[in-house]
Amino acid sequence: MSAPLLEVRGLRVEFPTRRGTLVAVDGVSFAIAPGEVLGVVGESGAGKSLTGLAIIGLLEPPGRIAAGEVRLEGERIDNLRGEALRRIRGRRIGVIFQDPLTSLNPLYTIGRQLTETILTHLPVSASEARERAIGLLRDVGIPAPEVRIDHYPHQFSGGMRQRVVIALALCAEPRLVIADEPTTALDVSIQAQIIQLLKRLARERGTAVMLITHDMGVIAETADRVAVMYAGRIVEIGPVREVIHAPRHPYTAGLMGSIPKIRAGGARRRERLVQIEGAMPRLTAIPPGCAFNPRCPKRLDRCLVERPVPVASGANEVACWLYG
Repeated sequence: MSAPLLEVRGLRVEFPTRRGTLVAVDGVSFAIAPGEVLGVVGESGAGKSLTGLAIIGLLEPPGRIAAGEVRLEGERIDNLRGEALRRIRGRRIGVIFQDPLTSLNPLYTIGRQLTETILTHLPVSASEARERAIGLLRDVGIPAPEVRIDHYPHQFSGGMRQRVVIALALCAEPRLVIADEPTTALDVSIQAQIIQLLKRLARERGTAVMLITHDMGVIAETADRVAVMYAGRIVEIGPVREVIHAPRHPYTAGLMGSIPKIRAGGARRRERLVQIEGAMPRLTAIPPGCAFNPRCPKRLDRCLVERPVPVASGANEVACWLYG
């Protein structure tokens, strides 16, 4: 196997408060190889987006990386600051945010925003940058890109703005793309285009993609591997087929069991969907031991007091005492 393009080791993100320190991401470790798409899934509040923000150095104060390290192509980047970090962000790491309004400047045309980014990071002329920008808009499904390139963000629908944001993330040919819910605002046909674009990016350019989403359909269609997060921790990681069809961790099994299944031939069978009782704990009340233990139907006495460490189970790694 090739060396990882992105490597995250023991990442811990804290938020100091007057009532104590809140741990939002706790000991997260994973790697993404060139050309690989890693899906990151979990409920809202699991720490998915915070993990992505920590990697690119965009944590909002007082949030901070308290432990661990992040390496991009072998170079440590979590300790970079200021201009050194900005040079990496955009050129070597592209970011697709969930809300396109936070990524686009309403005062500039989308063409100006794309070409300025291209000219900042790539050795091309202004005319070449414009042609590249038009091509990117065409790739992400913007109709009549030669005309639309001179329009402002408010002249686009929400779905169209999201496609512009994806083009903006790709314009400097980054080695890593972090996509945070990139298809949330898009209809099904456009979702399929974006999924194909991300897969082609990984396959043809060797780009590593970290795909953060709650949509298991998108994960099943796009990702090579999937990491399942709960309460700031990775509870299971492995090939997407293994995690979807043979989940090991009780939380992963609950997630998979809550997805309705459409059977071949349209046959109707009444099956009750799995329900995970309770809710994810607040950061102020994460229980000792395994964070999932209050909701787990298979908890052991050990789960109440001792945090499980990831162990191999087939092709997957799972943090659960059932496999310890």
